[in-house]
Amino acid sequence: MSNITISLPDGSERELPEGATALDLASSIGKRLAKAAVAAYVDGAETDLTRALPGGSTVAIITEDTQEGRHVLRHSTAHVMAQAVTRLFPGAKFSIGPAIEHGFYYDFELPDGKTFNDDDLEAIEAEMRSIMQADQPFVRSEMSMGDAKQLFADQPYKIEIIERVEAAEADSEDAAEIADGGVISAYRNTDTFVDMCVGPHVPSTGRLGHFKLQRVSGAYWRGNEKGPMLQRIYGTAWESKQALADHLHQLEEAAKRDHRKLATELDLLSFPHELGGGLAVWHPKGATVRKLMEDYSRSRHEQGGYEFVFTPHLANGKLFETSGHLAWYAEGMYPPMEMDNGTYYMKPMNCPMHCLIFKSRQRSYRELPLRLFELGNVYRYERAGTLHGLLRIRGFTQDDSHIYCTQEQLAGEIASLLDFVLSVLRAFGFEDFTFNLSTKDPDKYVGTDEIWARATEALREALDHHGLEYQVKEGDAAFYGPKIDIDVRDAIGRSWQLSTIQADFQLPERFDLEYVGADNDRHRPIMLHRALFGSIERFFGVLLEHYAGNFPTWLAPLQVRVLPVASAHEEYAHSVVDRLAHAGARVDMIGAGDALGKRIRSSKLDKLPYILVVGDDDVAAGTVGVNPRGGEVERGVDVGVFVERFTDEVTAGTNRALTA
Repeated sequence: MSNITISLPDGSERELPEGATALDLASSIGKRLAKAAVAAYVDGAETDLTRALPGGSTVAIITEDTQEGRHVLRHSTAHVMAQAVTRLFPGAKFSIGPAIEHGFYYDFELPDGKTFNDDDLEAIEAEMRSIMQADQPFVRSEMSMGDAKQLFADQPYKIEIIERVEAAEADSEDAAEIADGGVISAYRNTDTFVDMCVGPHVPSTGRLGHFKLQRVSGAYWRGNEKGPMLQRIYGTAWESKQALADHLHQLEEAAKRDHRKLATELDLLSFPHELGGGLAVWHPKGATVRKLMEDYSRSRHEQGGYEFVFTPHLANGKLFETSGHLAWYAEGMYPPMEMDNGTYYMKPMNCPMHCLIFKSRQRSYRELPLRLFELGNVYRYERAGTLHGLLRIRGFTQDDSHIYCTQEQLAGEIASLLDFVLSVLRAFGFEDFTFNLSTKDPDKYVGTDEIWARATEALREALDHHGLEYQVKEGDAAFYGPKIDIDVRDAIGRSWQLSTIQADFQLPERFDLEYVGADNDRHRPIMLHRALFGSIERFFGVLLEHYAGNFPTWLAPLQVRVLPVASAHEEYAHSVVDRLAHAGARVDMIGAGDALGKRIRSSKLDKLPYILVVGDDDVAAGTVGVNPRGGEVERGVDVGVFVERFTDEVTAGTNRALTA
């Protein structure tokens, strides 16, 4: 038998027998690698470990503890779940079951309108473990469209997918999941279960096991609200028992920190059903934090040389025709309102109106860079199933800036913006960042390739100049320009996309924006879109979860509460409140109507930075008992000393935020 030569990612080569697999390659490198391997890249394409390697190929082993490896584990576990469901519920129809971030799901239709319950999930888990213990191999096969339709004749959702691919009407997700070059691929675990998929999968079900089924929800077939309602089972799968346990613990922490739950408990805001989905009302406490955020934003922008503008909440549809939003973003906009002088839309973006401000008069190069800033309300029609508290909402406020500059100023402005963004995020307690450079979607963009290349390179140079590591997200940009997205990692390790810097050569062209240069000729400015918070609402929601409602003292809606031990101490308690209020504290007092212990417990549930208790000794000595959040109780603290300590803490926090 002849040998084949395989190249490794480090440039080295290995000789293997003809017919050797990626698993054989991993074994030749080391037992530890072979044990961790779940799939491989062969000449850049993901492949099963058990497929024979072509000679001369470059191979990289995918291990279980990588993002790609976990995707394989989760996708394979989803197949096992579908196999278990079809065993336990004869006649069940299954549709799609992809791996997703942190887990997987599969959609089912059960016979006779049956619905899954908690006992069913336990039974499905048990059946899955039985299948995994049986160590059934994942066997790949390929077939024609016609053969696939015969094989899946009793699975209508699979037939529909095949027919869409066959008719060349499939979206990329359909085609990518089941077909390659018109050939349908499938994986079989046993003679009784087979599912369409391009793979790769782990070699056998025995390679799986660290998983948990989590919940059931409804899901419209293909996301069509007029289509069949299926049942979606969600689960998570990991490479080890510890990784699974860590993830489940994080989910428990996340549930405790859910901003919707905390917003209700802390009386910050609400989502009245009378108002409509995706719309919030801010209660006094929540509005206090929001005002502090907005005041901070205004102050920083004043320091940064921005000019404030205000624009209306709706506009004539012709404006959004000019900007391109009606062509590219209409599905995300509220329906039009027909008026006697035209068709109007609620604005989904502030940028078209800022362009009108730039265009309102002739501009000179001496005015550039022109930095416009607005806390602008925008409205986007998110589908009901995608709404999620403040994190996915229909009416929100962007801390929106648009910068108009020359080509020579572009690199400097982007570099300055990166500094600005990071300082704002650090001011609110975030320190762990991820940077993503989003490039052109080849099917959804306006402008020339040359302009896109120029804008993308300017963003790339700014990231490189700052020495920042970043990921390139191919095809993830908006239709009008490439962008940098900054993600933050919160207190329990979750990642949130917040801030954006986006270069735009398109809107200046579409709005025919010009400035007179030093040469007295007319030139086209470059436009930068930039949001630091992203939106006030989303940032508030992330911040609430990050701190679990325990806002730092400078940002807390109520900073101090004074509790008199008995009614005889209330007059003195009021004097303490007055002194703190005079020093700028947000402070209240709860009288002695209830027992002191009950009032202290209630105040701690409000997550206040400080609870002050006053009794006979305090009245006589001019002191307070200090019960700090998360700290040791102090008794007999002079009121003046506490006020000074408190104001120093708030001043330090505010100054740290303003100079971050």
